[in-house]
Amino acid sequence: MRDVDTIEKLLYQVHKVHSDARPDLFKRGSKKYTTDELKEIIADDKRPIFVAEKDGAVAGYAFCVYIKVKNDNSLCDIKTLYIDDLCVDENVRGGHIGTRLYEYVLDFAKKNGFYNVTLNVWAGNDSALKFYEHIGLKVQKIGMEKIL
Repeated sequence: MRDVDTIEKLLYQVHKVHSDARPDLFKRGSKKYTTDELKEIIADDKRPIFVAEKDGAVAGYAFCVYIKVKNDNSLCDIKTLYIDDLCVDENVRGGHIGTRLYEYVLDFAKKNGFYNVTLNVWAGNDSALKFYEHIGLKVQKIGMEKIL
């Protein structure tokens, strides 16, 4: 819980990227989770948060969620580790912290019997898309929209 303040600052950084790219969808000056929601997530064993440090300070995080498909009419039974949010502090990007954090998530998923690791990336977040492609992620599905 000692890192909540730093994690909240990183949540603001991620949200700013989204609100800059899509101000029609994302409120400016906000963040994905309230402080109370963040505390609930931290307490939830099915929603692990992995933290990367640099010089003893939080430099990044990966919020993950267990997703289990079982007895679905059309989908195979699988266990997915979904990366709900991933951020490296903008002040230390480019130092391979994101790569190491992602590799840690992959290792955790393998050790815990997950079939795959997935995430979503918003159109307009070109640096994140480039990073995810660089570390080996492939497109699984594409969401489309028509603004009316």
